[in-house]
Amino acid sequence: MSSGGNGAAPRRRSIAIVGGGFGGVGAAVMLRRAGYEDVTVFEKGERVGGVWQHNTYPGAACDIPSHLYEFSFAPNSWSRRFSPGSEIRAYVEGVARRFGVLDRIRTATEVTSARWDEDGGRWRLETSAGSHEADVLVTACGQLSVPKTPPIPGLESFAGPAFHTAEWRHDVDLAGKRVAVIGTGCSGIQVVPAIQPEVARLDVYQRSPGWTFPKMDYEYSPGMRALFKRFPLLRRLDRASIYASQELGAAAMTSQRWLLPLLRAIAKRQIDSAIADPELRRKVTPSDEVGCKRIMLTDEWYPALAEANVDLVAERIDAITPSGIRDASGVERPADAIVLATGFASHDFVAPMEVAGGDGRSLAEEWGEVPRAYLGLTVPGFPNMFLLYGPNTNGGTGSVVNTIECGIGHVLAALREMEARGAGRIEVRREAAEEFDRDLRAALTKTVWHSGCSNWYVDENGNDPSQWPWLWRTYRRRTARLEPGAYELSAAPAVAEAALG
Repeated sequence: MSSGGNGAAPRRRSIAIVGGGFGGVGAAVMLRRAGYEDVTVFEKGERVGGVWQHNTYPGAACDIPSHLYEFSFAPNSWSRRFSPGSEIRAYVEGVARRFGVLDRIRTATEVTSARWDEDGGRWRLETSAGSHEADVLVTACGQLSVPKTPPIPGLESFAGPAFHTAEWRHDVDLAGKRVAVIGTGCSGIQVVPAIQPEVARLDVYQRSPGWTFPKMDYEYSPGMRALFKRFPLLRRLDRASIYASQELGAAAMTSQRWLLPLLRAIAKRQIDSAIADPELRRKVTPSDEVGCKRIMLTDEWYPALAEANVDLVAERIDAITPSGIRDASGVERPADAIVLATGFASHDFVAPMEVAGGDGRSLAEEWGEVPRAYLGLTVPGFPNMFLLYGPNTNGGTGSVVNTIECGIGHVLAALREMEARGAGRIEVRREAAEEFDRDLRAALTKTVWHSGCSNWYVDENGNDPSQWPWLWRTYRRRTARLEPGAYELSAAPAVAEAALG
C-alpha cells in the first residue's frame, strides 16, 4: 500500500489517538488515507475492538443491521443481518490490518493524562508505557467503555461469582446453576435468552421495563452473500434503506413525535403476541413513552421470560446476601451466580484519562456538571483536540459507526484548513460553542428523551450530555466542513492569530 493510502502526499503533523475501537481504528485509517503517517493509537486492552473486545458475554450482538454498522470505505461480507460480537471484533481488527495501521496501535497501553503545552504547541501524554508527544490529540474512548456497578448493599458479601456482562467470567460454568441477572437493558435482553436453556433457574431483576421491536434477524445464505459481493450496488442500496429507516425513527423521537403512536403499536403487539400470562405481560409493558428509553431489538426476550425456569422480579432489590438476593418485599431468592447487566458510566467521555487544556484547566473543570462540546467534537480552551463519539452524539436510532465516521471527517476538514493556512493550532471559538449548545439544549427539550422517564441519557439533574436532537443527515452535513467563524487558527506556538471565515 502506498504511504498515503490513496495517493495523498505524506504530511508531517503528528497525531495521537486514544482508544482502539471503531473510533481509533477508523481515525487511523482515514488519516493514513489522507497522507498522515505519524499516527499513534493507544489502546489499554490487549487487542483492538474497543467495546466489542470487552463485551464477550453470551448473546452479544449489534442492534443495528450489519451493512450500516461498518465503515463506508470498508464494506464487509457479514454472516447475519445483525452481526454477532465476535464477528464485529474480527471486522475492526481486519480493517486495521487491511489498511495497514495495525502496527500504529500500541495495545496494553493506557493513557493516564494528556496536557496541552502552550509554549511548545503540542500535547504531552503520559501512558503506562511512558511519555508521548503529538501535535494533535484525538480521543476515541467511547461512551460505553466503563462498566457501571450499582451500589447494591451486600454485593461484596455474595459467596458465589458476581460479574458484569462487560467483564464476563468465561471460567464460570453456569450450566445447571441458579443464576440471577440484574438489569433488563440492551445487554440483559441479549444474555438472558442465551443462557436460559442451560441454567437450572434464572431470576431476572427488572427496575423498569423498556419497549422493544422485533429484530427480524436472519443468517445470510451463501447465495445472498455472493450476490452482495458480485453486485456492490445491492449492498449500498441495503445500507441506504437502513439509513432511511433509522432517520425515520430519529424524526419520531425528535421533531415528528406524532409518529410515536405507530411505534408504540408495533412494540405493544410484540408483547401481546409473545406472552400469554397477563401478570408477566403487565410487568414487561412500560408506562413511559416509546423511545424515551433506548428501544431494544429482540426476537427472543419475551419467549425466554415465558419459560418455566425463568422468573421476572419487578420488586426493587433490597440487598444481596451471601447466598442470594433479597427484594424489597422481603423475599430472598437463592443464587449460585450473579450477572450484572447494569450498563456503563455513559457520561464519562474520556474517563479515566485526565485532560488539561491551554491554561492548565482540566476538562472536568471546564465541563462542570454537564459535558459539552461543539458538534460533540471540540471544546473551547482545548486546542488541537477532537472527541469522537463525544457529548450529544448518541441517538435513539442510527449507527454509531456512521456518526464516528462523520466526526473523523470533521477532523480531516480541520487538518486541511490548518495545512492551507500554515497553522499549528486550531481551537473552537467559545462564542460558537456556546451558541451551538444553546440551540442543542433548546431542541432537546422537545424530544421524547425528556418526556419524563428515567433513562441513561439524562442525569439525575435533568441534564442530557448524550443525545443528538436532530436528524443524522444534519450531523453529516454540519461535520463535513468547518462553519465560517467557528474556529480560530494560529501559527505555532500561539502567534499570528487569524479568524477563520
